[in-house]
Amino acid sequence: MTLKRMDNVLIVVDDLEVTKAFFLELGLRLEGETTVEGPLVGKLIGLGDVRATLAMLRTPDGQGIELDKFHTPAPVRFGPVDAPVNTLGLRRIMFAVEEIDAVVARMRAHGAELIGEMEYGDMYRLAYIRGPEGIIVALAEQRG
Repeated sequence: MTLKRMDNVLIVVDDLEVTKAFFLELGLRLEGETTVEGPLVGKLIGLGDVRATLAMLRTPDGQGIELDKFHTPAPVRFGPVDAPVNTLGLRRIMFAVEEIDAVVARMRAHGAELIGEMEYGDMYRLAYIRGPEGIIVALAEQRG
């Protein structure tokens, strides 16, 4: 058995359209969108009878983010939307970017808020932004 690659990360959202628009603005592309439902899906994920709308997004190098909006059963919120980075669990997604200042400005115009400052050492400039649904996105620009 050999691990081949990571295929995607799932983010459950309440507002699929706003979250999808945020990631498209960041530079991901929409690979597809569909609705899944029924007991077979529920058996697979352990939730019983399910109905959800999915949007699969891909980075330019092929990494995936799956956004799911559950209609039934209703989604369960875990903690506050604006939980800090040190909250247990999956807390952020990081993307390598060019021209980090322009990316941050573009994302702020799209509703993101900057969390802290945009600096980190000699090798990278980093920025943490909070997007829709409280999703924390880190941006990294390699120096030199």
